[in-house]
Amino acid sequence: MVRKRHRGLRITAATLVILMLLLMALAGSCWFWINGKLNHSEMLTNMPGSQASTWLILGSDQRDGTPGAGEDGEITGFRTDTILILTKPRHGAASLISVPRDSLVKQDGEAMKINALAYTSGYKSLTAHIEEITGNKIDHVAIIKFGGLRGLVDAMGGVELCYDDNVDDPNSGMVWTPGCHLADGGAALAFSRMRYSDPKGDFGRAERQRQVIGAISKKVMKPSVALNPSSANKVIDAGLDAIVVDEKSNAWTLFRMVMAFRDATGEGGISGSLYWTDPDYYPGGIGSTVLLDDARNTNLFQELEQGSHAPGQVGGM
Repeated sequence: MVRKRHRGLRITAATLVILMLLLMALAGSCWFWINGKLNHSEMLTNMPGSQASTWLILGSDQRDGTPGAGEDGEITGFRTDTILILTKPRHGAASLISVPRDSLVKQDGEAMKINALAYTSGYKSLTAHIEEITGNKIDHVAIIKFGGLRGLVDAMGGVELCYDDNVDDPNSGMVWTPGCHLADGGAALAFSRMRYSDPKGDFGRAERQRQVIGAISKKVMKPSVALNPSSANKVIDAGLDAIVVDEKSNAWTLFRMVMAFRDATGEGGISGSLYWTDPDYYPGGIGSTVLLDDARNTNLFQELEQGSHAPGQVGGM
């Protein structure tokens, strides 16, 4: 009897070892497959590292011809109209902070809006400016192409989004009734782009963009998606088609980014916008800009890096 029990335990242990080896093999093949499909671009600086892990998340409209892309027809080239800073400290709350697209910066002494900086001076210059604003090293950068967002959301069967107003906005294509709805890829894309029908303008759009990315991060971790091989493959394929990453990113850093997104947009996370002193500042020649509050933002990111900031909303929201 004892011998049979021991034999049964050995068989169970052997089965578990085999299963673990199979899972490791699958994870390894998935790792190499993802790494092989990633599109890389040089976007990092040589700034020394900090205590936290920090990602710069950029949404590029690419002027792709879909509703809401390139709404200012007289402007040429692409714009990084979504700029998010995701911070995961060693201990404490994760945070997702929006950078207003019209934030005033200077490049070689010339004043400009930050959303034009990557087009005029390259993504590495944009990374350097974000590091200057926050005082923290940007460890990784991911560019999300708005056009690819549609396919990603459709691949996961839609995401739930909430907005409390009626909207029929021809610029973005967003049509909405008050409340929460399951949005397909087209609706989620319009939800991310709409600003002209939002009383809060670009600040309201930034809130909705954080909501969309948070909804995607939560949905992708659900067992119905993550543990379903067919669904998981579709989502991974669509996600990889939608992004460009820095030269040091890989499958593991992307996984950590998704987990940090989930934490930052959950109940225990921190979200909001950079602090500013004037949201309608006219320096001359470039229209209305957002004048940032450098001292408050430096202090904010010191606390976010250390994990000492309490969960909740911060900045200009």
